[in-house]
Amino acid sequence: MSTVLVVEDERDIRDLLRRYLEREGYAVLTAATGTEGITAVEDGAADLVLLDLGLPDVDGFEVLSVARLHRVPVVALTARSAVEDRIRGLEQGADDYVTKPFSPREVVLRVGAVLARRGVASPDTAETYGGGRLQLDRSRHEATWDGAVLDLTPTEWGILTALADRPGRVSSRLELVNRVRGYEFAGYERTIDSHVKNLRHKLAPDGATVVETVLGAGYRLGVRRDA
Repeated sequence: MSTVLVVEDERDIRDLLRRYLEREGYAVLTAATGTEGITAVEDGAADLVLLDLGLPDVDGFEVLSVARLHRVPVVALTARSAVEDRIRGLEQGADDYVTKPFSPREVVLRVGAVLARRGVASPDTAETYGGGRLQLDRSRHEATWDGAVLDLTPTEWGILTALADRPGRVSSRLELVNRVRGYEFAGYERTIDSHVKNLRHKLAPDGATVVETVLGAGYRLGVRRDA
């Protein structure tokens, strides 16, 4: 599962890109500022960055520089249409370049092309975990446990898929907030526990072993992804 980090200060554009990318099966992180984007890149959270070069806090080229340092491919998004800006972005290591306004479908195709060139697999439409007990079909936005379809809210689906992207790895509450709602929901972190409780209830009687608590750290998926 490939994770795309969208660094874009305009919320409408962030949400639009998130929807299109998730529809194609990508995991999506969002950042509203360059500082948040740099932190996510340095944490090793992204396989590719969709980067708006016109950010409000730091120059987008600074984020690009950090991404290149960590060998993370970048597709630049910008309203700058001048040839010199496009050349500068490519010279500083952007793998591709899209000028606003753009077609979100085109952006998704460019993301897939860059990841393919880098040897990163495109997302599968279905994944199984725990010997087939848990199945996630991202194209249909559907999860099943022991063959029964789970009636999940968007937040519960977001938490489950975020944990499934890195089975066994602990995700902090803040990371889950980012995946589910984005950085702009600064006060949302304290409600994650309630959503996890509801998710476990729907996975009963195995909920606590599927979504495990790691005291003082966060949550992790307790079943392994099938080969």
